[in-house]
Amino acid sequence: MGNTRTDAGELAEYGYQQELRRTLSAWAVFAIGFATISPVVGIYAVVQLGFVFAGPAWIWAVVVAFLGQLLVASVYAELSSQFPITGGVYQWVRRLGGPRLGWLVGWIYLASAVASLTTVAYLGAGWLHMLFSDAPLSAAAHVLLGVVFVAVALGINLLGVNPVKHFLNAGIIAEGVASIAVSVVLLVFAHNNGFGILFDTLGSGAASGGSVAAGFLTCLAVAGWAFLGFDATTQVAEETEQPRRNVPRALVRAYLFVAFTVLLTALAVTLALRRPEDAVSGETADPVFTAVTESFGGWSEKPFVAVVLIAFFACAISIQTYIGRAVYAFARDGQLPFSAELATVGPRQIPWVSLVVTAVLASLGLLLGLNGNAAATLISFGSGGFYFVFLAVAAVALVARLRGRWNPAEGELRLGRAGLLINVLAVAWLLFEAVNVAWPREELAPVGGSWIQVWAVVLVFSVLLAIGLVHVAVAKPHTKLTAPTPKEEVEAS
Repeated sequence: MGNTRTDAGELAEYGYQQELRRTLSAWAVFAIGFATISPVVGIYAVVQLGFVFAGPAWIWAVVVAFLGQLLVASVYAELSSQFPITGGVYQWVRRLGGPRLGWLVGWIYLASAVASLTTVAYLGAGWLHMLFSDAPLSAAAHVLLGVVFVAVALGINLLGVNPVKHFLNAGIIAEGVASIAVSVVLLVFAHNNGFGILFDTLGSGAASGGSVAAGFLTCLAVAGWAFLGFDATTQVAEETEQPRRNVPRALVRAYLFVAFTVLLTALAVTLALRRPEDAVSGETADPVFTAVTESFGGWSEKPFVAVVLIAFFACAISIQTYIGRAVYAFARDGQLPFSAELATVGPRQIPWVSLVVTAVLASLGLLLGLNGNAAATLISFGSGGFYFVFLAVAAVALVARLRGRWNPAEGELRLGRAGLLINVLAVAWLLFEAVNVAWPREELAPVGGSWIQVWAVVLVFSVLLAIGLVHVAVAKPHTKLTAPTPKEEVEAS
């Protein structure tokens, strides 16, 4: 009980009562981070486009994205050790950059997070269909199965923290089988290409107007999706034992383990494909599934689909977990319409109203799947929105560090003198990647799509930012903070 009292006492210093139950161990927080980043979901979202735009050399785009996001994860780890509060990026920016900017960043973050839940449910619906049928999947059925994904994630979350932990553990096992075990078998027994193929594009530049460089940049924009979600650990800080220690460590460990798994799978699949040129041309629509079934035989199809499906469900459950906490943290400060209701904590000590509302919003987003073009727009923003949030957080942290408003030495995880350099490099990487992700590319838009799909990330982000700015100017939510506002926060505003 000593740690619980200490954690509650630290929370009280930020103006909050201990409402959520501190039952998450270091392993449980790691599981949330691992399931959210999800190597299975990440690799399946990027591998097909990676081959199309960069050929077998696509794996180097994954390496670059991993190194760039490792810088960001390091900055996030320092921040989470300094501020062990549910709300993550909203709380950090609010305290280091002022309540106005905190609200705007939190607003974009919530929209991106809901879009990511919709995206995972939409992608997972295809695997759910494959488990039971080989027939083509209609748009309406795809949306309906996506709603099933969201409903299952919500139902498990409403049962409480302990059931969530058990399902995430099952997800980690599934990820291990679908990614690590399968990859090792492929590398040992189904090595059909030499390592030299990793430096060959196999003519993929044709998809980008004949430019290999343009194809690699497009691939890098897509590869960024594989390394989103490590900040999920920060959203459960108030449910974690010794959060200053366990949250940042879980964040870094989950990120590194996922990165290792993604890179291992990417390498194994690329070397195992019997005809990698078919993946480049698009004739092989699913390189991972093809590599597995070609190597293991037809009997492996359904078992492999089942294992991948478990990983997708674990990812959706984890995303639902952290989105509910993010909305709860926002509402607890009186920053949203119906804040009192959204901040409600039920008998199971979970923010059940926030969980239900975010599930409904994610399900409504799935309705866009009735139009394939609109669904692609949503998926694009899910990645682009997060990179703008990453950039805002890293930039605010850097300015606060330089101006002396933030002393990372006060946290338990400290990068020391290297912290400033890492922060600078993180901002530089995010400036590049945010522009790269948002860059209008016809080759990433659906076939026959309009200019709206080409400019999807820029348009959606601009609309959300405009709505946020109008709301801040008219409603002035930053003046209605229910938690005490520190002096330095007032000065920053």
